[in-house]
Amino acid sequence: MKASYRTQYGLMYCASIENFLKTTQGRNCKGKVQLLFTSPPFPLNRKKRYGNKTGEEYLQWMADFGPIFRDLLTPTGSIVIEVGNAWESGSPTMSTLALRSLLGFLDRGRLHLCQQFICHNPARLPTPAQWVTIERIRVKDSFTHVWWMSATERPKANNRNVLTEYSAAMKQLLKRQKYNAGTRPSQHVIKDTSFLTHNAGAIPPSVLTLANTRSNSPYQEYCRENDLPLHPARMPIGLADFFIKFLTDPGDLVLDPFGGSNTTGQAAEERNRKWISVERMDQYVAASRGRFKKFNLDGPARGTLHE
Repeated sequence: MKASYRTQYGLMYCASIENFLKTTQGRNCKGKVQLLFTSPPFPLNRKKRYGNKTGEEYLQWMADFGPIFRDLLTPTGSIVIEVGNAWESGSPTMSTLALRSLLGFLDRGRLHLCQQFICHNPARLPTPAQWVTIERIRVKDSFTHVWWMSATERPKANNRNVLTEYSAAMKQLLKRQKYNAGTRPSQHVIKDTSFLTHNAGAIPPSVLTLANTRSNSPYQEYCRENDLPLHPARMPIGLADFFIKFLTDPGDLVLDPFGGSNTTGQAAEERNRKWISVERMDQYVAASRGRFKKFNLDGPARGTLHE
């Protein structure tokens, strides 16, 4: 299978992940992926252009990937999957399909759940519209779940790579070097020096607030210039960037089996990680070229997995 395009660090393939893994290139990925990061089609109650499955079919489809994806990982590799919420058809109640599919994926893959994250988009439209803006009996659904899994209890990870800037209050505390120590109502005991060490930044929480409102990115401009469809479910690039920094080092391989507009590939390229993305719809593959206008597109790729 020939790549649709390549960059300095990565390769983009137009295929279903099932077909890609049957090829020589797919088989060569076994045991070499440090991070499998993806946002698969969500378990919605209606079909979208990108071909999502629905209902029990989705549950079985996701569970079947558990052992397949596990076999692609290095001994310290991770799987990170973003899954959106689903609602029962015609009802103001949430579906448990996303959670059941996660459990099936974990069980079939014999994977450890390392940590749950939330990706909160404060700019998300007020949906589901019927219940939020018309009947006004629910509030807007503004987040997705992000699940970090691994075949080992201690996958490669370093939170020093994702530190955030200290708050103004913390900066003052570090400058003052004096803290109100003692026992808190929660029974936690805070020692005098516990919060007085400068660690170059704060450890981030597991809630990641990332808006996705840009309307003039190079990707979008490329789509308009070439009359190509925008992918309707693009993730914020900050989400992929966070986990690539957190769970990989330069030179590691990142794989996205449901590439979409190839946000993962762009984030990996910018962080000097090798990457492979697989997307089955050719118009989205063609459009994703717009993410690499500033890079050496179709130039020689690096790494043993590249052609």
